[in-house]
Amino acid sequence: MNSGPDGPNRSSWTSEHDGGRPASAGRTPVQKKRRIHKVIAWIIGLGGALLPGFVLVMAAVFLFTYADLSVPAPGDIKQSQIATVVDSRGGEIAKIVPPEGNRTDVPIEEIPLVLQQAVIAAEDREFEENAGFSISGYGRAALGKITGREDAGGGSTITQQYVKNVLTGDEASYQRKFRELAISTKMANEWSKQDILAAYLNTIYFGRGAYGVSAASKAYFNKDIRDITLPEAAVLASSIRSPSYYDPATNLQAAEGRWSYVLDGMVTTGAITEEEAAAQQYPKVVDQQAETGDPASNGPNGLIKRQVLAELGTLNISEEEIRTGGLRVTTTIDPQVQNANVSSANDLREGEPNDIRTAVVSIDPRTGGVKGYFGGNDGNGYDYAQADLQTGSSFKVFALVAALEQGIPLSKNYSSAPFEGAGGFTVNNSDGESCGSCNLATAMKMSLNTVYYRLMMDLNGGPNAVAEAAHRAGIPEVSNSGVKTLQNPDGGVEGGVVLGQYDSRVIDMASAYGTLAASGMFHSPHFVQKVENSKGEVLYERTDNQGERRLPAEVADNTTAALEPIAAYSNGNALDGGERPSASKTGTTQLGDTGLNKDAWMVGYTPQLSTAVWVGTDKGGALKNYSGATIYGSGLPAQIWRTAMNRALDGQPIESFPEPTEIGGVAGVPYEAPPETYTTTTARPPSTTTAPPTTTTPPGVTLAPGVVIPLPGQANPDPDTETETEPTLPAEEGGPGRGSP
Repeated sequence: MNSGPDGPNRSSWTSEHDGGRPASAGRTPVQKKRRIHKVIAWIIGLGGALLPGFVLVMAAVFLFTYADLSVPAPGDIKQSQIATVVDSRGGEIAKIVPPEGNRTDVPIEEIPLVLQQAVIAAEDREFEENAGFSISGYGRAALGKITGREDAGGGSTITQQYVKNVLTGDEASYQRKFRELAISTKMANEWSKQDILAAYLNTIYFGRGAYGVSAASKAYFNKDIRDITLPEAAVLASSIRSPSYYDPATNLQAAEGRWSYVLDGMVTTGAITEEEAAAQQYPKVVDQQAETGDPASNGPNGLIKRQVLAELGTLNISEEEIRTGGLRVTTTIDPQVQNANVSSANDLREGEPNDIRTAVVSIDPRTGGVKGYFGGNDGNGYDYAQADLQTGSSFKVFALVAALEQGIPLSKNYSSAPFEGAGGFTVNNSDGESCGSCNLATAMKMSLNTVYYRLMMDLNGGPNAVAEAAHRAGIPEVSNSGVKTLQNPDGGVEGGVVLGQYDSRVIDMASAYGTLAASGMFHSPHFVQKVENSKGEVLYERTDNQGERRLPAEVADNTTAALEPIAAYSNGNALDGGERPSASKTGTTQLGDTGLNKDAWMVGYTPQLSTAVWVGTDKGGALKNYSGATIYGSGLPAQIWRTAMNRALDGQPIESFPEPTEIGGVAGVPYEAPPETYTTTTARPPSTTTAPPTTTTPPGVTLAPGVVIPLPGQANPDPDTETETEPTLPAEEGGPGRGSP
């Protein structure tokens, strides 16, 4: 055999040999009976020539064992194999790898004939003719032991190796070996050679954590099994005898020797000619050892896989089917949305304190399908998208929903002054924000705690009405831990519900806001769209549904109208520069009585996508940015939300929300004149001067911050002066003030 610079030289394999000898088809009952008679005759003949008494007894025992055995039909023996989780476009998200390793069944038709022939040449050159065992094979194995030739071959046939791997185990005992021989013999008579070879090729261990030829082709060549060539097939076949010893990455010389043995065997069996064998060259094998697990599961996709597994359990897909069915699970994850969520979360966290954590979940309001899911970068760690977290003022939305359901219009006015509760507690607005007295739409935009607390107190049912509206929108009534949500252990609901006192999950906030985006139609959030087994049989497929009417359309659409201005109002976070309509709400919760924040939110939607963003810390501590400033919902969360939504919707049509119909005689956001505010008067200087403006205190009686009643007789400022309104701080909220619930 010739040798080249990279090992033995062989010419490339051509397709003209694809028509080589296939494995034989199944036998007829008459043929099976004749083969049994041959086996019996051989045993009796051997017994007569050697130790008649002993052998005849063993033959009788064998026959009784043989007759009593029941061999499973092809396909009935279930072996663990990987399940693949893919996105909505077929891209791989993760693998569900069984403890036995990385394995995927492929039909014999997809395994190149040259690979079938290489394995037969390596492991059982008499495979086509033998009856499940080989006398000559036993002889060669014995001779190899005596002479020390490791490449002489083993005594076990391909059929015996398969039986040992999946039925009898490899216990070193005569009883086990005797049973293996009986099962192999019966299997050879009841299964076709193609069935045996397919089962063997999909089961055998090739090293590098790869079980079966499909996984092996990836492990050694990073190729699909259907693309394996002759020299590559010989490499795979040569590894079976001792995968670690014959791995070219660790023992190239031994691997090349075994490779040559396989090619020579293919010449012997007639699969290829001597000239073709001599012209082959040892192929390049990937340097890296194949992972026994799934690297993708270590990152954000691992948290998606966790949710998929949990959901499969609710769809009558058993754990055995997941482990042995070679499932292909198609999810609702959209790769563009997923990439947008992950990249936005990580890009905007860059440079921030190391303890900051974030979660971003996007849901299709029209189906409930989860399009993007980021719960953290550690696929084996804590999932913040499933964490129970206080939601702050993002929960005010459900008070507005409850009010609209009870016929209270957006034009309803409330005072924004501090609210003094009967129990001695006080509700304040963040940073002393005030509108004086304003309608519900304006108060939502400014996120005024006091207005929405007063509104809640006016509702039929009070705090319970808010909780019930949130449940209808999509906040589950029972948490994952089995505890009822949005209430105290005794079942009571406190007033703090309107300000986000109770915990909710990021995924549920995205879902509940999605109900608003869908004009009140709820679609249960889900990840799994379709499940197929390795045979292509569909085990489950989600059908489109119209959803469930949870809220009146006019309620949802008027709520949307009130939320539309908020993204732009909150530090200029409108989508696509204000070209794409959106509805959103920020939220922040305080860290006890420290005056600092611990959770910050931005939740919002377009007609196509609802996205919830949470930002907090790994231990629920004070939430500060890179400069030490406190983070609010209109800060980092709103920036992540805007970036993620813009990236996710890039290239998608711009859609408008439905026009809301009337509630209480008002449709949509009512016009409201700006409230009177503190003003500064600046004398208009000559154009050549740059003197700083002078500030005067406006005359009048101050009723509340930003609300001034002019005294009688006071005139407007001189017409030669400008009146400037003090700039309004970005709308944001800190939750209940000290002493509030």
